[in-house]
Amino acid sequence: MASTQNSGFLLPRLYPILVPSRIGSGTLAEICEFTRELVAGGATLLQLREKDASAKETLRLARELRRVLPNEITLILNDRPDLAIAAHSDGVHVGQDDIPPEATRRIIGSERILGVSTHNLQELATADRSSANYLAVGPVFLTISKDKPDPVIGLEGVQRARTQSRKPLVAIGGITLENCQSVIKAGADAVAVISELLSDPRKVTAQFLLKMAKLG
Repeated sequence: MASTQNSGFLLPRLYPILVPSRIGSGTLAEICEFTRELVAGGATLLQLREKDASAKETLRLARELRRVLPNEITLILNDRPDLAIAAHSDGVHVGQDDIPPEATRRIIGSERILGVSTHNLQELATADRSSANYLAVGPVFLTISKDKPDPVIGLEGVQRARTQSRKPLVAIGGITLENCQSVIKAGADAVAVISELLSDPRKVTAQFLLKMAKLG
């Protein structure tokens, strides 16, 4: 794996987030097949996020995903830098209530990717000064993917975030095929998607990538 901390990390336009409890009945086989379908549709980076799973369950799933995914597919683990290392994933994504970015960086080293969630300009400014490779901003629109979502920032929030940071930005929260182009136009480098991919991961992934490719 090439060093990413200081090497101009680039986000792909689509950032799928896997939430195993929302994929079929949540079996390992179903999750792996869903993941293969995302890749077949053109996804090159995936994040595994399951807030309610035990560390043992998360590690087992992350290791299996790393085993079945092609080497060139980037696998990001949510919240747990220790499990990211144990599962040989490519990086970790932390939120405002998780281990701070610099502590996370000391755990994962300089080779792995580090992403940080932000919900307002103050959080963004703090994360921008960290060694994070990319920043997440949102929720952009109303979302059902979190029980207690943060206040919506809208497209204006994405625009403001873009003026405050040169780091790659991934926008998250309520993003669909209908609004994804507006989010990219507002300044995001990528869109994170959960719910919209569930019905037909291969087809919808390809549709997202096609729509955003039209923006150049």
